[in-house]
Amino acid sequence: MTEKRRRDFCIECRKETEYLLQKRDIVKTIRDKAYTFGITVAVCAECGGEMSLPGLIDQNVQEIDEQYRAAEGLVSIDDIEKLMKLYKIGKAPLSLALGFGEVTIPRYLEGQVPSREYSDIVRTALASPAYMKRKLTENRDKLTDAAYRKAMAAADSMESLFSVSEKMLRVIAYVFERLEEVTPLMLQKLLYFIQGIYSALYGRPIFVEDCRAWIHGPVYSEVYHLFRDFKYNPIDDARFALLEGTADALTEEEKRVIDLVANTFGMYSGKVLERITHNEDPWKEARKGYGDSIPSSELLPKERIMKYYMAVNEKYGIDRETGLRTYIQDMLERAS
Repeated sequence: MTEKRRRDFCIECRKETEYLLQKRDIVKTIRDKAYTFGITVAVCAECGGEMSLPGLIDQNVQEIDEQYRAAEGLVSIDDIEKLMKLYKIGKAPLSLALGFGEVTIPRYLEGQVPSREYSDIVRTALASPAYMKRKLTENRDKLTDAAYRKAMAAADSMESLFSVSEKMLRVIAYVFERLEEVTPLMLQKLLYFIQGIYSALYGRPIFVEDCRAWIHGPVYSEVYHLFRDFKYNPIDDARFALLEGTADALTEEEKRVIDLVANTFGMYSGKVLERITHNEDPWKEARKGYGDSIPSSELLPKERIMKYYMAVNEKYGIDRETGLRTYIQDMLERAS
């Protein structure tokens, strides 16, 4: 597929011609194993021959490197930079903290491909604050006091942040994968809808966390403290690395419900979703006796949420997107 159309000198045509940037597969053998890589090539628009452009070889090297690492499951330069950002640690201290030689991480950042063993260490540190704390403790004598304290404080912070259940983290990770932008307010409401719809369809909650009736609708307080300072696109936050891959452990039933919610409720802003929850019985019952501006942490029992959505399912058929869209429109009309 053509990406750009420019002009340069074609040695076959012996003149300046238009060229097209295209993707082409090549087979390359690395360590006695054949790989197919998709690289960018410049093709003359007149003769169809390949053209040599400044910088294209460097781009091809980068493309092959990224695809090779992905094929072999090796960490990328971006992964290493995320690890440094997560734990507020420099490249040389990170090398020492992980038990490597002092120049190992700097070399990886310059493009050297890590071994499987070292790649796995980096990946585990990226996914587990507890593991990173263990490595920091093991290699304490190799680090300066300042580097150790800063990295350990970051690891402690990360460990305390991710104190919600594994299932909740998996659901959040899948929501982030399905939607490009998720605000903290929007995330709270989507989790509530996922809990309600899943429990109505399958007779049990999808995660164990309890929801509370805050002024702005249902809120999972643990999740609020975890994501309150995330930006509109949490995937851009280095901490998202701790969630990567966790959604793979969800069942097909769980993914189906999250897909239903993402394709319907996920099309609205957090404020619109708040209006819907304010007109639902679970939140209204929990807020009885409280004014619109009075804070409250009243519990929204999972059984009450399930009972409400079972009734909604009987009326609308919320196992289908059409049923959910009808329900959403009815609730928004009621709120207007």
